[in-house]
Amino acid sequence: MKLKIALLIIPLLSLIAFLLFFPYKQIIAFTFEDKDQVLCFLPLKNEDTFQIKYTHSIHLSDVIETYSASENEITLKELSYKDFAVGMPSNAEGDEVFEVRNGTYYITNMNRHFPYIDLRLGQVRADHRIIYKDHTYTLSKFIEPGTWIRMSPQKISYWEQLKGVNISE
Repeated sequence: MKLKIALLIIPLLSLIAFLLFFPYKQIIAFTFEDKDQVLCFLPLKNEDTFQIKYTHSIHLSDVIETYSASENEITLKELSYKDFAVGMPSNAEGDEVFEVRNGTYYITNMNRHFPYIDLRLGQVRADHRIIYKDHTYTLSKFIEPGTWIRMSPQKISYWEQLKGVNISE
């Protein structure tokens, strides 16, 4: 009898452990740059696009970068900005397209791939925001301004979701 119970319990416990700890959920993770500690995350589907919007520190106008994410990389798709100034491109490269629409400069058809993106969260003006599915999430609500963070695509388990900070909730 004990053997039958053990033969039932062991597979059941294994299944529960698998369901709890198997990384299956695609996210963009925001971690400390030099550590693997997830500060917060944004769940998204493979190839979904999201945007990073911030206020440029010199010309004080908004910059919007549009990205997509796959399992192991982030791809810059588009850049838009209102002012030519320090740090902003003046033209497109390769197959990219540079255009002006309603006073805003756009570089489209971008296909720049990164395994991760490092970023220092603005303390004064930048006001870094993530825009995903018509919702805007201000990163300083989840991460202290001035923190050096790394954005990377990852998969996490149900357990990690329970103990982490989902910025979309």
